[in-house]
Amino acid sequence: MSEGAHAAARLAVLRLVVTGFRNYGRAAMALDARPVVLVGENGAGKTNILEALSFLTPGRGLRGVRLSDVSTRDMSRDEAGQTTQPWGVAATVMTPDGTVDLGTGIGRTSDGDKRVVKVDGAAKSGSGVLGQFVRALWLTPQMDRLFIEGAGGRRRFLDRMVLGFDAGHSSRVSSYEKAMRERTRLLGEDNWNASWLSALEGQMAEHGVAIALARAHLIGQLKAAIAEHEGPSDTAFPKAQVALASGFSDEVDARLGSAASVDVEDAYAARLKSARGRDAAAGRALEGPHRADMLVRHAPKNMDAQACSTGEQKALLIGLVLANARLHCASFGAPPLLLLDEVAAHLDARRRTALFNELERLGAQAWMTGTDASLFENLGDRAQLFNVAHGEITPQA
Repeated sequence: MSEGAHAAARLAVLRLVVTGFRNYGRAAMALDARPVVLVGENGAGKTNILEALSFLTPGRGLRGVRLSDVSTRDMSRDEAGQTTQPWGVAATVMTPDGTVDLGTGIGRTSDGDKRVVKVDGAAKSGSGVLGQFVRALWLTPQMDRLFIEGAGGRRRFLDRMVLGFDAGHSSRVSSYEKAMRERTRLLGEDNWNASWLSALEGQMAEHGVAIALARAHLIGQLKAAIAEHEGPSDTAFPKAQVALASGFSDEVDARLGSAASVDVEDAYAARLKSARGRDAAAGRALEGPHRADMLVRHAPKNMDAQACSTGEQKALLIGLVLANARLHCASFGAPPLLLLDEVAAHLDARRRTALFNELERLGAQAWMTGTDASLFENLGDRAQLFNVAHGEITPQA
């Protein structure tokens, strides 16, 4: 599908209602498919709306928090102290396959707080079903340090991209990490249970190789999307060179993509077995996908992203998000929701204009926040603007 055709197939929120969410007792928005701009002072609750939208997708939202953390606080106290109230997010969403009503929130059960999901009023099991209807990418100010901090942040950024195309990726990562933690615990004991260690290493190998292959596949797709794209935004958001450091030894890494996965699993399991003494002394596994990194370079300058200026790093990051959005267009026939928190604040006028034009080319409903409405003047009637203050949201005429 050509980029010009994306606007015909849209993913957009047409109605949003949040209750008991962060600083909102209740707030409702009526919308169309155009980009959305939320303007208000710091602390007004703009990012909270983006977080509410992110809960329309599988997972723990853009802040990655516990379910109870987003509830408004009940000012009454019981014997246990301050309590939280259940929260909810409801939306009517336009999708390429038609309009759907989605709802999610926290439900109280005898077993504790539980995520509740409904589709057209029918209860569903787990949040994974939301991925059938809504896909969202987000960019927050906390991500601006992605290239200069540790590999963990880049790994999570990469895994979130993978999850957009592979719903099982998150569970494989969780299963791998659980087996790894148990292996580390056993290695800390005086007498190892060799049979149990072998079983855990087999689980690590099975899940770990699948994780690495999924990451490598996404990196390959991203490289192609970046290479194939030609547009006026390329000067504002320079092309990135992306690569994956798998976290495996050279011996295992060389087999990825060139050998059957079962052979790679056997090779990694053998490496884990031979490294038991080393890993026991270190108190952790020193080889595997938990040590992977996403490597990014500024292609026109042939420079590591880490060495680029703050502005160049921001431009590279936006470029990666836009490239990922184009992948979603190609795979699903419509762009994802883009949740861009304070995205315009540190862009010059040229880059802001380029961003707005690229969003229009994508046909994406982008949700953008800012403290200054003038930053979004170039959007004109291409966007719908709302003022946010004191837990209330009002459309600006």
